[in-house]
Amino acid sequence: MVMKRIVLLFMGLLFLANLVSAYHVTINAPDSLAIGKPLVVTGTTTFGIGTPIDIVLYHQVTTTTEIQRKIVYIQPDQSFEAVFDTTGLTPGAYKVEAPPTANGDSVTMRLVTLYDRGDEISLSSSMTQAYTGNLYLNGVIKGKENSGVQVEVMDPSGLVIFGPRYINTDNAAHFAADIPIREPGSYEVSFTDGNGYIGSRVVTILGGDATSPSGATGASKPTQVIVLSAHAPSSRDAPAYFMVKTNVGPVVLYTSKSTDWVMEYIDDQGVLYTENDRGGASPERAEFTGRGSTVYVKIYPYKYASTSDVTLYGENVQAVVVSPSVPAPFALSAAKATTPSTPLVPGIAVLSLGIALCLLARRKC
Repeated sequence: MVMKRIVLLFMGLLFLANLVSAYHVTINAPDSLAIGKPLVVTGTTTFGIGTPIDIVLYHQVTTTTEIQRKIVYIQPDQSFEAVFDTTGLTPGAYKVEAPPTANGDSVTMRLVTLYDRGDEISLSSSMTQAYTGNLYLNGVIKGKENSGVQVEVMDPSGLVIFGPRYINTDNAAHFAADIPIREPGSYEVSFTDGNGYIGSRVVTILGGDATSPSGATGASKPTQVIVLSAHAPSSRDAPAYFMVKTNVGPVVLYTSKSTDWVMEYIDDQGVLYTENDRGGASPERAEFTGRGSTVYVKIYPYKYASTSDVTLYGENVQAVVVSPSVPAPFALSAAKATTPSTPLVPGIAVLSLGIALCLLARRKC
């Protein structure tokens, strides 16, 4: 009787061992992924519902280093999912793996290559903007001349408020867009093209006291430089005009750098200044002392064939707005340049009369 019980126990252990070895796990992951996008690992298994499984992300260089570990639980359909944040990871070879507790037919490891395309994005618009009801984007997508890029914007709560929407690029791969927003905060802007995800940028919209997204005040907070901006189309025949209301103290004005711009401005004393020494690689820049008055700015491309949007940025200013018409100081300046001085006409007439009388007198002699 004892022997029979031992045999039954042994057979039961063998049966349980066979059940354990029969468990099956298969995981799936993309072969490659852009850094910044979530790495989603999915899979199926014959483990029971609610069973916890570890899914591990490793970085493979000369040695294998664990980066992140997730515990997932088997769902009623015997599936599972783990999501890894790739923000800040370095490009290279990675692998995701489930613990080797299943049988030999299981697929418990996948290789993933993470790549970085973030340097293809070059934004000239400010990463910190004052709240105006719009988030302004201005920049270049490398290699996307006369093409376009897909843009998506998420608000501070993670809700998509714009896009995905296709925005055209010009022959310099330049793009510009105004995104309507309802509140200050940090907005994530993502860029995608036909080859997939390019990258993202975070634009902070300031509100309240215009020094922090929350509007909180306090002497301990560091002072931030507030940059206001406005943009308009500009060509040599139709320059962009702006009106800038300055604060008292040092003021800095500068343009976007998608084109070789010429910037002219007339201060509150009526003096005209011209800035044109930076080229297309750097923004034109003007620095002067503000008196709390209005400065008028004219911007146009150095090359006659160029036509593009230009953005004017201002530091230590109360407002930067596009002028709907040619401001009076520039209209007056243009009139002076094209109208000859009136005192010159009588002088020429008197001189001509004198010469004629002299010639006539000589003939009579």
